[in-house]
Amino acid sequence: MSGTNRKIDAARLWDSLMAMASIGATPKGGVKRLTLTEVDRQGRDLFATWCAEAGLTIRVDAIGNMFCRRPGRDPRRPPVLLGSHLDSQPSGGKFDGALGVIAGLEVMRSLNDLGIETEAPIELVNWTDEEGSRFGHSLMGSGVWAGVYAQDHAYGLRDTEGVSVRDALEAIGYRGEHPAAPFTADAYFELHIEQGPILEAEGKQIGIVTGAQAMVWWDAVLEGQDSHAGTTPPVARRDALLGAARIIELVDKLMRARGQDGRGTVGYLQVLPNSRNVIPGEVRFSIEFRHPDTEEIERLAAEFPHLAQSIADELRLGLRLTELFRLPAQPFDPGCVALVRQAAARLGLPAREIVSGAGHDAVYVARHVPTAMIFTPCKDGLSHNEAESIEPQEAAAGCQVLFEAVVARANRPL
Repeated sequence: MSGTNRKIDAARLWDSLMAMASIGATPKGGVKRLTLTEVDRQGRDLFATWCAEAGLTIRVDAIGNMFCRRPGRDPRRPPVLLGSHLDSQPSGGKFDGALGVIAGLEVMRSLNDLGIETEAPIELVNWTDEEGSRFGHSLMGSGVWAGVYAQDHAYGLRDTEGVSVRDALEAIGYRGEHPAAPFTADAYFELHIEQGPILEAEGKQIGIVTGAQAMVWWDAVLEGQDSHAGTTPPVARRDALLGAARIIELVDKLMRARGQDGRGTVGYLQVLPNSRNVIPGEVRFSIEFRHPDTEEIERLAAEFPHLAQSIADELRLGLRLTELFRLPAQPFDPGCVALVRQAAARLGLPAREIVSGAGHDAVYVARHVPTAMIFTPCKDGLSHNEAESIEPQEAAAGCQVLFEAVVARANRPL
């Protein structure tokens, strides 16, 4: 890697990624580290141990976000933040989220090794429950911190076993004393795998993320009548699963009408009573749309409920749609993005600008703090999957860009 004599330790970075991946490891090579579980506690504890060994001061806020501070020469300056998340999907990969946290730790360790004292403090963050896979509310920790969601609302969320977020935080010992609220920070940088195929297909090592696309999410409940599969004729059927199938087809149709920028997904489906010889009387499912253009999401948010209701009415079904959230497209800070661009160029790494197709903690942090993201490629664009994979040199390249951008921001003249 050209352009610097301040190298991160690539082998240490990879070894730490593999050590974290051993916590919650699955037989197919992925991880299951659901938020606020005992396995999450083990991952957090290991991370906290590493941070303490690196001389970082750790504080935990009321929603479980972990902030690990390295002092700067001028304690009056607001800190430069970097980080991501350690929780995973139920059948997740080793690198989604964890790469950003462990690479942030490697930045801190390398600063120590190189004897570099930055002007501003630097804080490494592990955000709580980015994935939303346990409590059904993604970006929870960063969302509460940013004021997007009320803390009491988040505390009251429950998993399928009835365990609340508040109880889960207390059970693993990570309901901190510090307020879960935004504080003055100079910048935020987040390294993440792309979770898509573009960088790999174009042979680029670095994605310079200019922003994140808009999205809207709903929870849907269709209510019909469960009845005997063998004795109920077509005229008497009120099949909730048939309604769900047609609405799922509608989601796909609306997505494809928007070309290659369109995204529409139903990723969760619960059929009741879920019996082989019973016509389904109730179906619960999720719906989401994403698009780089906020106005396109607004059009979908207006159009989709009416079209879905028409399907329900035709089949004599009740439909309840609950909009979970609607996010506008979030541009990132031009100055922070420029630091990522300059670092990639200085290091001689092939790079391209890219808009994030996924939601990240950076999207909410950007509402309060100048923000940029760095992407690295992942094999076949595969993520949220146990087969998710990156190469050690890709992790090292992303980490080195992160190092350069963070140090440049922390040492910028005021």
